[in-house]
Amino acid sequence: MTTIPIKDVEYEQPVAGADGVVCSTRHAWARVPPEPSPAERAALKDQIRRLLKEKNAVMVSHYYVHPDLQDLAEETGGIVSDSLEMARFGRDHPARTLVVSGVRFMGETAKILSPDKTVLMPDLDATCSLDLGCPIDEFSAFCDAHPDRTVVVYANTSAAVKARADWLVTSSCALDIVRALKDAGHKILWAPDRHLGDYIRRETGADMVLWNGACIVHDEFKAFELEALKKEHPNAKVLVHPESPADVIALADAVGSTSAILKAARTLDAREFIVATDNGMMHKLRSLNPDKVFYEAPTAGNSATCKSCAHCPWMAMNGLAGVAHALQTGAGAITVDPALIPRARQPIDRMLAFTAALHSGQPAGALVPHIGAA
Repeated sequence: MTTIPIKDVEYEQPVAGADGVVCSTRHAWARVPPEPSPAERAALKDQIRRLLKEKNAVMVSHYYVHPDLQDLAEETGGIVSDSLEMARFGRDHPARTLVVSGVRFMGETAKILSPDKTVLMPDLDATCSLDLGCPIDEFSAFCDAHPDRTVVVYANTSAAVKARADWLVTSSCALDIVRALKDAGHKILWAPDRHLGDYIRRETGADMVLWNGACIVHDEFKAFELEALKKEHPNAKVLVHPESPADVIALADAVGSTSAILKAARTLDAREFIVATDNGMMHKLRSLNPDKVFYEAPTAGNSATCKSCAHCPWMAMNGLAGVAHALQTGAGAITVDPALIPRARQPIDRMLAFTAALHSGQPAGALVPHIGAA
């Protein structure tokens, strides 16, 4: 087999928090495949289409991966979405093989919800700074130090961390679930993203202790440079993902998950937008809103601390050649310890039940046990 040339990209250690502690992402790296030529791109897409049919497989792609993988997923009956919707779609789809274009925790989540299916990824080394920065041994010790708290973890975590949690949340449902937990008398231990946790704490007033982790992309958005860009485009609305720092969130016209950002771009009364999230979102934003203009929020400037450039280096590891190779050979198969799956699935199922009740107009808060209730 021909070896695909790769490019190594290095990323610096996150900046220490107020307590002097950093998340344990010491040295993050990624291999970025080169762009295929037009002829290579067409051939790879044809090969993938054929293999998907032969292998009874479906593609699920995240908004942050290469546009080729987003478009091909939708063209072949798959989906482009956030991590939990990807996993839920894969669970409910009749295909026996799921090809997950994203990062490793997404593949693990798909496997947890579909343990009897084969789950493939273009590159098993594609990971996430939030996942890397929350190792299970250290996280378990953190939980043990706060035994009176309900453990709520973000989707961007390993299967082992999910298995240690009481509830899982995504950025689209975190406020609703934490607010319901607060109303039921719960004190919360949150992990791993400190910016998202702090945003939720400010919005809900919940009693929360936060793990000190951060996304190396969203952590790099700079309020000073964002203000300067706003002055250049005074009519632009600012759309911000809540994994961003508080001073960036304070400048937003809309704060929310990837799906919430897509909705805001469609519904807000504006023709120009500044977007503070992974620039992989730009493809979907522009394709759905061809009459609107989108600018990337700045991560550079005098206050920048790393080289993320508004795009996750691990998401960039996903490419057409990797998808074709995984389908052809079965390489990149995700495995999750069978003993972990029932425990890791429990907080996911709680979240799915809560959001299903919420969306159907049922009293979702009734699914949250009250502290002290018999």
